[in-house]
Amino acid sequence: MPSTLKLQLAVIDVQPGAALESQSGLQMLRPRIYGAWMQPPGPKKVAAIVMHPTSNFMGHYLIAPLAARGVACMGLNSRYAGNDTLLLMERAIQDLGAGVQFLRSQGYDKVVLVGNSGGAALASFYQAQAENLDIETMVDGDPARLSPQDLPPVQGLALCAAHEGRSFLMRHWIDPSLTDERDPLSCDSALDMYDPRHGLPYDAGFLLRFRAAQLARYQRVDAWVRERLQLLRAQREPGSARDEVFVVYRTHADPRFLDLSLDHNDRKVGSVWGDGAAGARGVNYAASQMGRITSLAAWLSQWSPASRADGPANLAKTSVPALLCTYTGDQSTFPSTRDAWLAAGGKRIRNVDVAGGNHYLAGQPALVEQVADEMAEWMLTL
Repeated sequence: MPSTLKLQLAVIDVQPGAALESQSGLQMLRPRIYGAWMQPPGPKKVAAIVMHPTSNFMGHYLIAPLAARGVACMGLNSRYAGNDTLLLMERAIQDLGAGVQFLRSQGYDKVVLVGNSGGAALASFYQAQAENLDIETMVDGDPARLSPQDLPPVQGLALCAAHEGRSFLMRHWIDPSLTDERDPLSCDSALDMYDPRHGLPYDAGFLLRFRAAQLARYQRVDAWVRERLQLLRAQREPGSARDEVFVVYRTHADPRFLDLSLDHNDRKVGSVWGDGAAGARGVNYAASQMGRITSLAAWLSQWSPASRADGPANLAKTSVPALLCTYTGDQSTFPSTRDAWLAAGGKRIRNVDVAGGNHYLAGQPALVEQVADEMAEWMLTL
């Protein structure tokens, strides 16, 4: 990396969100988000933002490599960094828009969104609404308070290790073997993919029962959320609760974690958070994992089938060029994931296979350089 490139801090004011969305009085009085960015010397050609709904991307692995190739790059955090309990995807795209406005104020007329992992659905949701804002309320019915000025359109979308969206993950990862939503240890062994008695590869009949029960549990939770929220909102006493949090146990059970014949790629057995069958099972039972603690309103916005942040569906609504970098050793995105993005992007999207790439390109510096090469070359020709 050239010595002239230095990491800079971006402190960006954003619109107020929901009441009591933060435990910080300062954050609620003056809501802000933070980013870390690098810009190359010379003419300001193009800038990129890499952002995730909740992960801290200020240390993202593409910031310095893209800057070294002539693309200013900012790793931006949403207001929900590190805590998605109250996360509203509609507010997250508003935060992303503030980042786009910041880069425009720095002299970059051309801005591209890098959608990495869960950031892919966020970037696609953002651009779909930037091109045609049609959201007036949150999924729970509260005013969205979004305006076209909040969401300046960008010139391209670069996606990598791209999940289809948080609702898609919950639908395909929630554990159907849990029998009591209040007891994380309750288990129907006939539906437990981690029970070694089922053997590998999984029997076709087991997979059919598993996926049907998985959908049924997902729908039960969603129905309960809607009923509970309706009950709360029906209260008329001053100061009554309008939302509350609840726990969703065991949200890490996808047969593809263990059965490599399913949606086959170059991945190893396990998941992005746990090696091997034991590692993946440990994540499933962990105290803090995907969607574990969420409010009712946040469930509807990010995890529910009613969530608007379906990545491919939103990509199909956009008109800008798109680049997809498929990491073929990824344990949480698969060939079917790639195919969904490509079908949604049509002629506007180009795929690049990054052979053997794991979800984070952890320990794979040569592959980081490959992705940076592909993205920078593509961005600079937009």
